[in-house]
Amino acid sequence: MINITHHGATSGVTGSCHELTLSSGQGASAGILIDCGLFQGQEKGDGASASDLSVDFPIDHIRALVVTHVHIDHVGRIPYLLAAGFEGPIICSEPSAIMLPEILEDALKIGFTRDRQLIERVLGLIRSRLVPVPYGQWHEVFAEPDSSLSVRLQRAGHILGSAYVECEAVAGEEQERIVFSGDLGAPHAPLLQEPASPERADRLVIESTYGDKDHESRETRRYRLKVILERALADGGTVLIPAFSIGRTQELLYEIEGLIHEFGTDCVTDGLAWSDLEIVVDSPLAAEFTRIYRQLKPFWSGEAVELLRQGRHPLSFEQLTVINSHENHLNAVDYLARSLRPCVVLAGSGMCAGGRVVNYLKAMLGEARNDVLFVGYQAAGTPGRDILAYGPRGGWVELDGERFDIRARVHQVGGYSAHAGQSDLIRFIEGIPVKPYEVRIVHGDASAKQAFKQRLESLGYSGIVIPG
Repeated sequence: MINITHHGATSGVTGSCHELTLSSGQGASAGILIDCGLFQGQEKGDGASASDLSVDFPIDHIRALVVTHVHIDHVGRIPYLLAAGFEGPIICSEPSAIMLPEILEDALKIGFTRDRQLIERVLGLIRSRLVPVPYGQWHEVFAEPDSSLSVRLQRAGHILGSAYVECEAVAGEEQERIVFSGDLGAPHAPLLQEPASPERADRLVIESTYGDKDHESRETRRYRLKVILERALADGGTVLIPAFSIGRTQELLYEIEGLIHEFGTDCVTDGLAWSDLEIVVDSPLAAEFTRIYRQLKPFWSGEAVELLRQGRHPLSFEQLTVINSHENHLNAVDYLARSLRPCVVLAGSGMCAGGRVVNYLKAMLGEARNDVLFVGYQAAGTPGRDILAYGPRGGWVELDGERFDIRARVHQVGGYSAHAGQSDLIRFIEGIPVKPYEVRIVHGDASAKQAFKQRLESLGYSGIVIPG
C-alpha cells in the first residue's frame, strides 16, 4: 500500500529521484517525487543517463515534487519533468525557493536551449509552482478518504536551504513515517546549522556518499589547506580549485577569509603576505550564489553571525575578486598561465565536466608550478576523477575530446566535503529513538554502500536494503 521506488542515485551518487506512492483499496494511487536530478559521468538510472535526461517513468499519479536542495544532481531534470507533463507543486525550503530558479536557468542554458524567451517561460512556470515551506512545519500534500500524505522539512546541513524530508503517509489501515535524507552535511560546517535526527522513522532512505570513510576534522582540514596553499604558491604558480557553485565555494571563502584574518602579516610565500593574496572566483553562478548566501544571513549558523557582529565579511572580503564576463575570464586564464603571480582561483564546475575550470585546466595542467586542489567528491567517469587518479602518476586527462598531460601537482582535502562522513551518518541514524525497520542505502558507490551496510549490521540494525 505504501511503496518506495528509486529512479536514480542507485548506481552512484548522482541523478537523485525517489518516488513514494500510496495505493488505496480501490486500486487508485497517488504519490510524490523526492528530487529529480541530473546524472553525471557514467552514472545512470531507469533508462536515463548523463546523455539521456528523459523522464521515462509514469507521472500521472504524482501530486508533488519535493526538493531536498538545489544541487544540479537533485534538481537538474525538473525541466524534463515539466516537459513530460508534470503539473503539480514544487515543495522546498524557503532558501531553496530563492535559489532554484537561478540554478535551473544555468542548467537550461547549458543543456536545454539558448532561446532566452523559452528559458524565461520555463523559469516563470517553475516560479509559479514553487511552494516554500518553513523548516519544522508540516505541509499537507493531499488528503483523501482512504489515503493522505503530509511532509515536513528539517535542516540537513548540506548547503543553504538543504533539507531532509519526513513523510507522514496513511493508506487504508497502514500508517508510516518515512524519511528521505537527501544529502546530509557534516557537523561543524562553518556557515550552516548541523542536522538533528528525526523524532521517528519507520523507514529511512539515506545517502552513503562517504558511507565507507570519515572526514578529517574541521581544524585539521583548515590548517592542511593553509599548508597546501603555502607550498603550492611557493613557485609562483596558480592554485586551481574546481568548485561547486553552491555550498563548497562559500565554505571555502569563509575558511580562506579566516586564514587571512589569522595570518594576515605572515608570508604565504616569499614577498607575499596572506593579507595580499588574491582570491579569484571565476564562475558567474558561484558569484551569484555567494550573493544569495549573503542575503540569507538569517539561515546562517551562530558562528557565522558572530563574525558579522565583529565587523568581518567572510563572503565579501577585500582580497576577493569576482570575474563575471567571458572576456575577462579568457584574459585571466591567459594572464595567469603566463605570469608568475601566485593566485588562488575557484572556478566551476566541481567535477571538471564543464564550465570555466576547463579552460584553466587546459592552460595550466601541463605546468609543474601549478596545482589542482580538489575539495569535493569526484564521480566516476568525470575529468575530475581522472585527474585525481592519474595526476599523481603523471598521466593525462581528456578535455573536450583532447588529451592533456598532467604535470601540475594534484591535492585533495577531504574534510571540505559537504557530505556527512560514515560516523556522521551513523550518529544521524542512532539519534532516531526507535530503530527504523527498514534502511535503504542510496547515493553512493557500490563499495561505500556495502561498507555502510556492514557497519549498520554490526550495530544491530536489520532490514537494510541496497536498491539495485
